[in-house]
Amino acid sequence: MLVLTRKVNQSIVIGDGIEVVVLEVRGEQVRLGIKAPRDVAVHRKEVFEQILAENEAAQETRPEDVPE
Repeated sequence: MLVLTRKVNQSIVIGDGIEVVVLEVRGEQVRLGIKAPRDVAVHRKEVFEQILAENEAAQETRPEDVPE
């Protein structure tokens, strides 16, 4: 894991088109802004994990389980 220190209004760049900007630091909370191309999905980790779980559950569905 790469660990970086950034201040408000400073950013990091990931790959060719993703920029993460520190917008605000308030106590233990950090607000981030993410600039990414429209074709790049950006999710909070817990949402992404839920999407993966739902996709895995959908793969287990058999044709006979789906009403016509």
